[in-house]
Amino acid sequence: MTDIPKLDGPAFGPASGGTARKLVVLLHGYGANGEDLIGLAPAFAQVLPDTAFISPNAPYPCPQAPPGHYQWFDVWDRDPARRLAWGRQVAVIVDAFLDQQLAARTLTDADLALIGFSQGTMVSLHVGLRRPKPCAGILGYSGRLEFPDLLATELRSRPPVLLVHGEEDPVVPFAQLATATDALKANGVPVEAHARPGLGHGIDIDGIKLGAAFLTTVLAGR
Repeated sequence: MTDIPKLDGPAFGPASGGTARKLVVLLHGYGANGEDLIGLAPAFAQVLPDTAFISPNAPYPCPQAPPGHYQWFDVWDRDPARRLAWGRQVAVIVDAFLDQQLAARTLTDADLALIGFSQGTMVSLHVGLRRPKPCAGILGYSGRLEFPDLLATELRSRPPVLLVHGEEDPVVPFAQLATATDALKANGVPVEAHARPGLGHGIDIDGIKLGAAFLTTVLAGR
């Protein structure tokens, strides 16, 4: 890929008004945009006042959504080879974005946490587990682990992972929570999973509280 698309999107913080000491990157779901997740930043900033939050728009327009809505990859493509090619292509784009954002703030991967929702969780796990240096943590809502069989040969980092999933999810089946958790554990990735009874494809207040506690823990001490 000679010309890597440059990502951009809404940002928030640091709430303290000072220099960013941590960075949280939020990756939205299919057919959404950066505005969809940046709304989580004020809640997380209450416990992470020195953290910068940025929620980039995915690089590709979503044909099933209105203009200004995007996708990380073609979620409807069921061909494994093409789907993997999409994943690897978007990983290059996201990796370049993360490197640029960290360098701009003189931060390292140890200061970085990834948050994903739905398709954004798939991207966060795919990218975060393959970066040469582990980020501080990955928080995934209502997603799944793409190509778990490849982890044994492609895994390069083992950051702590928290997965939260609604038991009534009609979009990404709840069973994907156990599938991802089992695969991560089998590959030595520290993972914690939380089921949310009665929740569909979304993030509830308890999920936000779980995420805030996780981010506070993994980003502490630097």
